Amino acid sequence: MDLELQDRVIVITGGAKGIGAALSRGVCQENGIAVVVDRDKALGEKLVAELRGLKASCCFVQAELTTADACRQAIEETVREFGRLDALVNNAGVNDRIGLEDGSPSEYLASLERNLVHYYSMAHFALPHLKRSRGAVVNIASKTAVTGQGGTSGYASAKGAILALTREWAVELLPYGIRINAVVPAEVMTPLYEQWLSSFPEPQKKLKTILSKIPLGNRMTKPEEIAAAVLFLLSSQAAGHVTGQHLYVDGGYVHLDRALT
Repeated sequence: MDLELQDRVIVITGGAKGIGAALSRGVCQENGIAVVVDRDKALGEKLVAELRGLKASCCFVQAELTTADACRQAIEETVREFGRLDALVNNAGVNDRIGLEDGSPSEYLASLERNLVHYYSMAHFALPHLKRSRGAVVNIASKTAVTGQGGTSGYASAKGAILALTREWAVELLPYGIRINAVVPAEVMTPLYEQWLSSFPEPQKKLKTILSKIPLGNRMTKPEEIAAAVLFLLSSQAAGHVTGQHLYVDGGYVHLDRALT
């Protein structure tokens, strides 16, 4: 199926690595224009060079999205470069393990800045342009929003709020034909996930335990599988009547009976 994303300008936050990088590549494979927004200059420039080597249309915007001004500038730079904006994927974030017992109120607020507030800011500054293009937004959430994890109050509550904002924005933006959806991953092997695994005394043993609890295939979800779900939701051709939805791409991790594993 042709997703009809050709020449669509799609902003991807955290677009230089992990799920974001898979999505940046996926957008270019669909002949869309990927705007890679990331704080890591080296990785961002490397990815864009790779994509341009494949004749893809893309650009890199370096930004630390914890300030509203940085979010505004990222949107402005995109529109200045390409003259339009068709879609936004809010993806940037980190499971920073700011818990209730070991964290503090100030650390909790900082976690919300890293994982939640820029979702609002990016959407706010993108909105005038999305109204003109009748575009779409996809928010990347996390299974921690519905399962809990322990020791990560900031990240879990941010992701829960993201699911709520997805429904709220879907309602608010109905008059403009702007579709808002969320993708909810569970266990995805990304650089940040690898870093988390390495914090255990026996990383491979921990990984084996995790895999045993994923019903479908006892394997991690691939970043490319998350990206494919996002591309589907961005497509007005394939998902033109889909809005306000939370799409779980997790091999059944959240909802299927644990007895299966």
